[in-house]
Amino acid sequence: MSPFFAVISNQSKAKSSSINGVLQSQQAPQRTILILIRRCIGFNRIHNGYHKKDDNVASGGKSFRAYVAVLLIDFLCIAVPYILYLTVLAEWTYWSTILMILLLFSLKTFDRNRTSFLQEGDVDSIRDDITSYRVSMMLATCFSILAVDFKIFPRRYAKTETYGTSLMDLGVGSFVVANALVSRQARGIANMTLSQGLRSTSPLIILGFARLISTSSVNYQVHVGEYGVHWNFFFTLAAVAILTLIVNIHPKYCGILGSSILIGYWGMYLLGVRIGSYALFGDNTDAMLKTKKSARTRVWALCMFFWLLTLLLDRYVEAASRRMCNMAYVSIILAFNLQVLAIVMMFDCVPGRKSSAMEEAFSRNMLASFLLANVLTGLVNLSIDTLSASSISALAILFVYAFILCFGVGIADFFGIKLKFW
Repeated sequence: MSPFFAVISNQSKAKSSSINGVLQSQQAPQRTILILIRRCIGFNRIHNGYHKKDDNVASGGKSFRAYVAVLLIDFLCIAVPYILYLTVLAEWTYWSTILMILLLFSLKTFDRNRTSFLQEGDVDSIRDDITSYRVSMMLATCFSILAVDFKIFPRRYAKTETYGTSLMDLGVGSFVVANALVSRQARGIANMTLSQGLRSTSPLIILGFARLISTSSVNYQVHVGEYGVHWNFFFTLAAVAILTLIVNIHPKYCGILGSSILIGYWGMYLLGVRIGSYALFGDNTDAMLKTKKSARTRVWALCMFFWLLTLLLDRYVEAASRRMCNMAYVSIILAFNLQVLAIVMMFDCVPGRKSSAMEEAFSRNMLASFLLANVLTGLVNLSIDTLSASSISALAILFVYAFILCFGVGIADFFGIKLKFW
């Protein structure tokens, strides 16, 4: 199986290869294709009644019922199948991916309203592609952090101890890269002042301490091998943001600096900034200056380059390690994320169709979505013994969890609620 359509998985604790002889899965194209199939199906705008941008719901008379109906369709088409593929259908990933690709092409073929397979230079289409990519990464992370606590979650998807890369090893790195690709630096927007930057970073620091205090007070099980005793994911994001603020670098030079310090998440972030600027954005505006064909070609070329680099690093330098965030891990994270974005851009068969309601809701509240997922995961783990749950019970809990998460984020977006006060 080609690494361009695989997630590398290796549960070895020894210093062994993370590429040769590893278990592979197709979760990346699966979740992306589910989103694209949902976009092709339509019904994203029932009577144009639910969608709003800056409208006041009460005065605008928007239909909450229509919005909930569309959100339910999104949930059934995206969340439910993906949870099944993460758990009870994990052994059928290859066949299901092939079937979904065939379905996607069939929907494209029978869509009578489309004008062309791709609309070159369509800025909104590219933005929708980026939204689909980022939301697919977020949904995978949110569903996996609870699913891993149940026995129906394949162990090959769980985090490795030292060397190797599984599905869940990609979570933190993918979150960093997804933010870097669309960051202010990548879009060529002037950096914030020091006070603005610190205010922008403060929610991450607050969330980091809140997680530290809450997990300690209730004796919540925390794997210290992940970040240590007192560190966590939110502190990592805050540290990256603060370093980027202090060391103000033009996007053209982010790649050079990132490559020279390619150990750690900041180096990964800088490389993501340069890739976003080069492949997607211009230097002085957040509008897409490159045509759809140009952006798609560059993303695919970079994807193949980083997969090749990953193979070389793994074989001749060092196996990938999430805990050390070494060169091979940075390379595989970049390759994996570019792969997901490339698949979205390649199979964007109906550019006229907008992103689904669920995509838009998660895109506007990415950090809040992840925070809600962590809170819900903690509540489930404190309430029941997940390891002893049967397969049916585990699926039921995961479906309820996903329903609360998706509808909570969606309804908050409908009423214009955002966890962003800076």
